[in-house]
Amino acid sequence: MPEAPGIVLAQERGKVKDRRAWRVPLVQASLPAALLVLLLGFSVFDARVVSSGNLVNILQQASYLAIFSMAQMVVIVTRGFDLALGPSVSMASVAVALTMAGSTAGGHGELVTLALGLGAGLLCGFAVGSFNGLVVAFLGVSPFVTTLGSYNIALGIATTLSGGRPVQGVPELYSRLLYAGAPFGLPASILLAVGIGVLLHLLLRYTVFGRALYLVGGNVRAAALAGLPTRRIVVGAYVLSALLSAVGAMMLTARTGSGEPNLGGSLSLQAIAAAVIGGVSLAGGAGGVGTAVLGALFVTVLSNGMNLTRIDGYVQMIVLGLMVIVGVVLDQLRARRQ
Repeated sequence: MPEAPGIVLAQERGKVKDRRAWRVPLVQASLPAALLVLLLGFSVFDARVVSSGNLVNILQQASYLAIFSMAQMVVIVTRGFDLALGPSVSMASVAVALTMAGSTAGGHGELVTLALGLGAGLLCGFAVGSFNGLVVAFLGVSPFVTTLGSYNIALGIATTLSGGRPVQGVPELYSRLLYAGAPFGLPASILLAVGIGVLLHLLLRYTVFGRALYLVGGNVRAAALAGLPTRRIVVGAYVLSALLSAVGAMMLTARTGSGEPNLGGSLSLQAIAAAVIGGVSLAGGAGGVGTAVLGALFVTVLSNGMNLTRIDGYVQMIVLGLMVIVGVVLDQLRARRQ
């Protein structure tokens, strides 16, 4: 006796769900597997790649990029991105160093100097994020044009304030707390990145604002019809992103021991590459802390391996650009399947 059409349809739907059920873990495991293959592949050419010292070095380097990747992830989730991340890092670095140098010259103690410097860095991040968010959300200017404009503004401010030269005067306590220290036997930068990642994960997963970011990125019209203040949420996303970038800038300033007007360098591209490679969708509404961190690890391992195997720096730029394109293509393929 033939089965009823409804039963056949239910069986087919069950098969589709089963296929999707095993595809999800497979996709989630693909990037960690690629990381392992990358490490083993580079180790064939240079055994130092998998040495314990180099692995710690990779984690320490990735800790900075992970913070910047998380910053990009926050705005990409809302269908934006931040080209000004690199110059804003430079501006925050210069502001922190100038503030602490001035405080030290004014006779203030190390703790006061440290607090003033951190405050200056966060204020720079808040200013850049507010500017970008307000222009994008309330004036309707595209994120590309807005952040490209703020890219030049931030770079000009950083260069003007520093005179194009490194700013000295960073206290030893500052460098010790944010870079040289090793609580629990781990570099301070790694612990800070882990702490920031945990806090951001909790914010995105368990707060109204965090969930609203995904709703706005998934469908801004539906979010508006649901009564969400979509413009304020977009502004909040850019502010949060810029504050994370400012924290990363302060950590890099502690690492260099000075305020660097060129500290941002190619961080904008690297952070976008890490987020996209990790699986943050440029279509918005998808991504998380884990994807941003995995992407940062992948880019760091790739860069570290190419450095140890003495691949030319210009070739590395080509490889990074290609990885961005590959990440975007994979993101489009994922979107089509969905």
